[in-house]
Amino acid sequence: MKLAIIGGGSTYTPELVDGFARLRDQLPVEQLALVDPDQERLDAVGAISRRILAKQGHPGEVLATSDVAAGIEGADAVLFQLRVGGQAARNVDETLPLDFCCLGQETTGAGGLAKAMRTVPVVLELAEQVRKHAPNARIVDFTNPVGIVTRALLDAGHDAVGLCNVAIGFQRRFAAAAGVAPEQVALDHVGLNHLTWIRGVRIGGEERLDEIIAEQGAEIAGNLHLPARILTDLHAIPSYYLRYFYEHDAVVQELKTSESRAEKVAAMERRLIEMYNDPSVDEKPQLLAERGGAFYSEAAVELIASLTGPAGTAEGGQHTAEPDVRVVNLRNNGTLPFLSDETVIEVSAEVGPSGIKALPQAPLPAHMRGLIAHVSAYEELALDAAIHGGRDRVVQALLAHPLIGQYDLANRLGDALIAANEKFLPWAAR
Repeated sequence: MKLAIIGGGSTYTPELVDGFARLRDQLPVEQLALVDPDQERLDAVGAISRRILAKQGHPGEVLATSDVAAGIEGADAVLFQLRVGGQAARNVDETLPLDFCCLGQETTGAGGLAKAMRTVPVVLELAEQVRKHAPNARIVDFTNPVGIVTRALLDAGHDAVGLCNVAIGFQRRFAAAAGVAPEQVALDHVGLNHLTWIRGVRIGGEERLDEIIAEQGAEIAGNLHLPARILTDLHAIPSYYLRYFYEHDAVVQELKTSESRAEKVAAMERRLIEMYNDPSVDEKPQLLAERGGAFYSEAAVELIASLTGPAGTAEGGQHTAEPDVRVVNLRNNGTLPFLSDETVIEVSAEVGPSGIKALPQAPLPAHMRGLIAHVSAYEELALDAAIHGGRDRVVQALLAHPLIGQYDLANRLGDALIAANEKFLPWAAR
């Protein structure tokens, strides 16, 4: 198998490589191609990736290249993990909206719209390269905002699926607490990317959500920075990103007086690159855990194995007769009847080489339906703005977002976003 990573110079990549080495029976990668325009980062990440594989006795070859065509040629799967504009652009996403008393965050709200506008055109250009040089490759998108980017890829006719590590993080947590293998834990996980709830946890086939909320609810809520009673009130476990909706004003005040996540990550990345350049470092540094992306490698390995294997893949690389169940971002196609078929949702789905099919979903309560529908409408407009450009489209997307939604605010904030991202938006300079 050949696997290509677009954005292979990311400091995340050694986490992936460590997973490929540990889980080689599940995903036998023979060549790993790291594709990135930043030669300095590519050299550092490529070097530590080779050392990680060598230390764990993995025979796979690492190709590090800035040549997209050469990197993806003949790949079986291509993983997108890029950040257009780097941490500097992310810092603007996180801080500029605060001047308007709006959330500053890289995927949610105004910052998420700015990231989508910078990212979608680049991803679509790269996907056309995949179509040309690796026509049989499956595209796995880990690039935020995952829901919007995945829909852009699907709308353009690409064989793509979106991946996020929120669900697998909860699954691993519940499995560890119960003392069982992760495969014994199945989640009823539903919503849009970064707007999801867990409304069921089956362990060994037995529903355990009520027990988990009663016994672990306070700790889980503390990790989410939400009041403990919210899990009981909702009878669900919200993702961390729902704090941006449930406690928007409090979050804005916190962010106004703290260092941005982008600044923290930029400092971490500088230290990580130094470590990657050290010839004595042959395993992923502990610092990488603070960078984020917990269980990212396991999620990627499991999904790609399911997409490319002859059938479902159990632990240890053994194949099963049934497709695997993974939490992914895919077309709605009637799964949530209050959304259009074209909407991209994040739910559990059967995944196999022949395709991906969402599992049926029980009706959602009104508070979930309302917020999902509202954000879904914004995402549709955000994608339109990202593809076609234009101030009016930007303002309409902001006006549709539940965290913004005021006409004067949408206009002023839209102008500020366009000005701050002008060098990434060819239409803005016209």
